[in-house]
This record gives sequence, structure tokens and C-alpha cells, in this order.
Amino acid sequence: MKVYLNKITGIEDALESMLMSKRSWTKAKSDKIHELIFYATDVFTGSCADLMSEDSKDIEREMTAKMEKLIHYGVDCGHTTLLRFIDLSFTVEGLHRAAQDDFDSHAKRLDNRIIRASTRLGSFSDKASAKSEYYKDKILFPFELDKYVFPDKLFDPNVGKWFVRTDFGYIREDLQDNQDVKRGLYPLSIPSTFIFKVQYPELCHIVQLRDKNSHAHPELQQMIEIIKTEVTKANPWLGKNLTKLKMEL
Repeated sequence: MKVYLNKITGIEDALESMLMSKRSWTKAKSDKIHELIFYATDVFTGSCADLMSEDSKDIEREMTAKMEKLIHYGVDCGHTTLLRFIDLSFTVEGLHRAAQDDFDSHAKRLDNRIIRASTRLGSFSDKASAKSEYYKDKILFPFELDKYVFPDKLFDPNVGKWFVRTDFGYIREDLQDNQDVKRGLYPLSIPSTFIFKVQYPELCHIVQLRDKNSHAHPELQQMIEIIKTEVTKANPWLGKNLTKLKMEL
């Protein structure tokens, strides 16, 4: 399984939102914030830029000050609306389908911004790639066992129809190319790939319910731990507070 942090967006909007309540916003301040984010983050990923030169120290100090202020009001003081301007986009490759279904229980917190690999439009095989990494050394499909012999075709007298062997079981011969029938045989260990986008406060909630300290499936815990690592690398302030910001259930 692999997890990719595609992009962080909305940092500048979150910083700008702090200027609204006390009516301290000006166009000049807004422009300065957008200029800061342009220089302090990667334009393609939104990750914090590697500011190594002496000329960049002022940018680094200003970015640190503003992010710490945002975290103070957004996390410490509980003004989570400030942090809702921040979106994070991820792609997950190869999480087993059952764990993906568990993650799907949070779809409302993603504003339903999740698209998954279809079991109707795509086919799986009985090769090793048909299992997520977690299950590769833990289970065997019937057709992986040499000691068993499965005929390519069999007749079911109760149905009065011929059935043909597929990768995961038998399908009635006249329906062997029907995707809706084929998917009925797929086990929950098949790997799934999906993309999702989430507001930062909602990600904090999901992390706290599904990380290594939870009762989530081990592979889902692993996915969440990778997310924590990737977010921390991309933006230390956001990463370090994933388990601190408390949301309502």
C-alpha cells in the first residue's frame, strides 16, 4: 500500500481569515500573505519550501510566526472554522477493500469528496496483485492451492445450468461476462485505490479514530500513520497537531 499527499491548499485563506473578526483586513495585508505563501511553499504541492539561503530567513521567520498564530487560534482556542479553509488531497493505492469501506464511513467528513476504484468497471485476477499487501502472506484463494482440482466447468442440477470457473469462483455460463455478477465473488482482501480531499479539522478527527492507537484494522492504521508522516513532512505545524485538535463526533 502507498499513500500520496497530492496537495495542501488554502493556507493563505486561513491566514487571511484571522484578519476579519477585528476588521484589520486590508488589500495590502492580503497581498503580503499571498506573496509569503508563494515564496514559503511549493507552488505545485503546497508543502513548505526548503528555505536554505540566508536571504530566505526572513520568509521562514514570518511563515513560522503566522502558522503558530493560526495553530494557536485554530487548535488551542478551538476556532476550527479558521482551519476549514485548509484542504488536503490524498491518493491511496492498494488498501484492501474492507479497510476502504471502513474509511468510507467518514465520507460525510470528506464532504463526499472520495472516488474509489470500481469493482463493476474493473476486473481482478487470482494473481498476487489481487490481494492487498496485508493479506499476501495470510490467506490463500482456492485456486492458489495445487492440492485441489477445480474443473473449468460444472453442471448444477439444482439450477439446471452450467457454471464456468473464474478467478474467484464459479459463474453461470451465460453470465460469465456480466460485471455485476462477477463482482459478487470478489473477496474483501482485494486491493483498492482511491482519491479523497478533506478539510484539515475533519482529517484530525479521522486520524484520531483510525490511527495506531485505535481499534481500526491494522492496514487502515498503517494508512493513517503514513498520512500523519506525510503531512508532518509537508507542513510541520499541521502534522504535529493532527492528534490535538478535538472535533465533535
